Amino acid sequence: NHNEIKKLNPKTICGVKVFMGSSTGNMLVDDEKALQGIFAESPTLIATHCEDEQTIRANTQKYKAEFGEDIAFKYHPLIRSEEACYKSSSLAASLATKYGSQLHILHLTTGKELSLLDAGKITDKKITGEVCVHHLWFNDTDYYKHGARIKWNPAIKTKNDQKALFAGLLADKLDVIATDHAPHTLEEKSNKYFKAPSGGPLVQHSLVAMLEFYHRGEISIETIVHKMSHAPSELYRIKDRGFIREGYKADLVLVDLNDPWTVSENNILYKCGWSPFEGVEFKSKVVATLVNGKIVYNNGQIESKAGERLLFNR
Repeated sequence: NHNEIKKLNPKTICGVKVFMGSSTGNMLVDDEKALQGIFAESPTLIATHCEDEQTIRANTQKYKAEFGEDIAFKYHPLIRSEEACYKSSSLAASLATKYGSQLHILHLTTGKELSLLDAGKITDKKITGEVCVHHLWFNDTDYYKHGARIKWNPAIKTKNDQKALFAGLLADKLDVIATDHAPHTLEEKSNKYFKAPSGGPLVQHSLVAMLEFYHRGEISIETIVHKMSHAPSELYRIKDRGFIREGYKADLVLVDLNDPWTVSENNILYKCGWSPFEGVEFKSKVVATLVNGKIVYNNGQIESKAGERLLFNR
């Protein structure tokens, strides 16, 4: 698809996503020659899912030989390992450096990968990285309780990795907080390891989960706002959105910081009907959201389908 990539209009698309490791769906691109072509020719930002496929396959065969098809979910971060992540992320970084590409490494999960990133303002970098809410919230000890519900690609890793990611976020090595929202059904998730898809629903609870870290004194509200709104706008150069500024679209969230509530089946808005946060009490609550100045969510009810295509300042 190199010819299609070269034809892309940077003013109407946010970027080119490349699956350098396989995930749910058949979108893998792991041929180095093909990757070189993408990095050399893309007229816009390249966002990469980084896991080394050969490492994953070797690890899969190892655990299959030991456990057959019935592999426990706790082995997921050993199959989709630190080595798999770092090998792929370092390749992406080297290709971006070689061709002068704008690279954004999606959903980083290991402390080791932070060595590939520099601290500083997002607008000053050619290589940026993001962390997902679930990789800050969970660690590999949680597989015993949650199993397939926290099976994501890349996998949730160790407590040390979890701590390193949070430190990298505060040090501005990690530029964006994201969700990797993937609302698979519970029926799909109830399968054994190889048939249970990776991914889970996260958009509804992403902000309130981050605000829990604020309540614990671990991060400021200003940093949360920057990493979840300002920085994505700057990274993708989204036109007239991401900031509260005169002339910008009024995309706003109204939050009550002191209205405790517990996630339950009754208040989940996802069509898939479940959340990895079920049973968690959050101190903050989203009261309303506005898109383009119109109320689209208000006190538990979705009131509008307002929206329009993003445009980009490029």
